[in-house]
Amino acid sequence: MEQKALYDYLLLLGDNPTILGQRLGELCGHGPELETDIALTNISLDLFGQVRNYFQYAAEVAGNGATEDSIAMLRLEHEYKNALLVEQPNIDFAHVICKQFLFDVYHQLLLNELVNSKNDQIAAIAKKSIKEVDYHVDFSSTWMQRLGDGTEESNEKLKKAVDFLWRYSMELFEATETETLMAEMGVGPDLNTLKPLYLEKVKEVFALSNIEMPEKTTFQFGGKTGRHTEYMGYILAEFQYMQRAYPNMQW
Repeated sequence: MEQKALYDYLLLLGDNPTILGQRLGELCGHGPELETDIALTNISLDLFGQVRNYFQYAAEVAGNGATEDSIAMLRLEHEYKNALLVEQPNIDFAHVICKQFLFDVYHQLLLNELVNSKNDQIAAIAKKSIKEVDYHVDFSSTWMQRLGDGTEESNEKLKKAVDFLWRYSMELFEATETETLMAEMGVGPDLNTLKPLYLEKVKEVFALSNIEMPEKTTFQFGGKTGRHTEYMGYILAEFQYMQRAYPNMQW
């Protein structure tokens, strides 16, 4: 039971950076300027590096010939446990930055807790990843402020992005049975304790960006339990193509 829960928890930790990393990969060559284009690609690579660590460990836990590749790329849509936020489309640059920011703040808080995990391997992955995620938060927070405090057009586009994406943010803190169990075991944090810290940081950056916190939002849930949006199938069709077209391919 504990091994199954640990495996599921590693999927919960790894699937968000997997799908967000794939979304960021779509932007390679499409950034608004060369430096930003390279930065977004590097963030994608950072996330996939973290994914490899989680999924290599998950393969050890799962056994039965599982590999990091099979776990990452050969599951069915409903077997992915990422939040709905990270699968949202890159409608424009404001949406890219807002989505990144809303995830980065959560990710930073999560890793700061995971460094103290009673599971030594998870703690080690968190310690290795935290410096990268600190940079991600700095990057997306700075761009939130540049867009929000920039031109009238950039501010308006950011407002639209916030209005669209905010509904998906609270799923990050909606604990699944696995996350609750891991918190009780001291492997992962109690997500309820992270939520007020998250809201405080988000409100701070929103204020600096001339953006008001959306009110009366109907929040959307489901991704962490395998119920995804219509976008997920298209993401996986591209992400999984090589592994499914050439089974058992070795790099």
